[in-house]
Amino acid sequence: MSVFVTFEGIEGSGKSTHVRLLAEAMRARGLAILETHEPGDTAVGQALRQVLLDPANATLTPLTELLLYCADRSQHVAECVRPALAAGRLVLCDRFSDSTIAYQGYGRGLDLALVRRLDASARDGLMPSLTLLFDCPAQEGLARARRRSTAGDRLESAPLAFHERVRDGFLQLAGETPERYVVIDSRAPLAAVQSRVAEAVARRLEAT
Repeated sequence: MSVFVTFEGIEGSGKSTHVRLLAEAMRARGLAILETHEPGDTAVGQALRQVLLDPANATLTPLTELLLYCADRSQHVAECVRPALAAGRLVLCDRFSDSTIAYQGYGRGLDLALVRRLDASARDGLMPSLTLLFDCPAQEGLARARRRSTAGDRLESAPLAFHERVRDGFLQLAGETPERYVVIDSRAPLAAVQSRVAEAVARRLEAT
């Protein structure tokens, strides 16, 4: 049952909700689950997350941002993800490498080769078995995110054009690796999205 599933998407796409719902459903079936997220699911990561998302850190450069996300990933893979996979658990992760490529590469405009190289070092060769991309227009996702939190974090406060580039980046990645990606229209009713998620994960589990 050692399968690594990542949940990706722009702000407000609904991915975090579906990580939680799937984890609940899998636990009800008696499966051993690690439900995790980036950034911030280790003690080191929590400190990095606070720096990354604090709106007060408006002067953070794109390269600094990239390095901090990679630092969080390196710790997360070593401390959480690899041990869970080694123990035969199903790992459900809210954001992973594709977020870094989409946000810091496509969104911030950093050199994609540099982003991919640093990310590859941070994840130490680990790749997801399946990536679920929750897709919706950037304007709609931001509206959802801002209804949830009127203050907004540093990324949610970025201009719409940034989030549109991030969405385009995710779709580009999905097109490059269709064998790993399943793109889900997150504007569909909750039950319909849940069904698509469960079906995609079931197919991947059957294939292992």
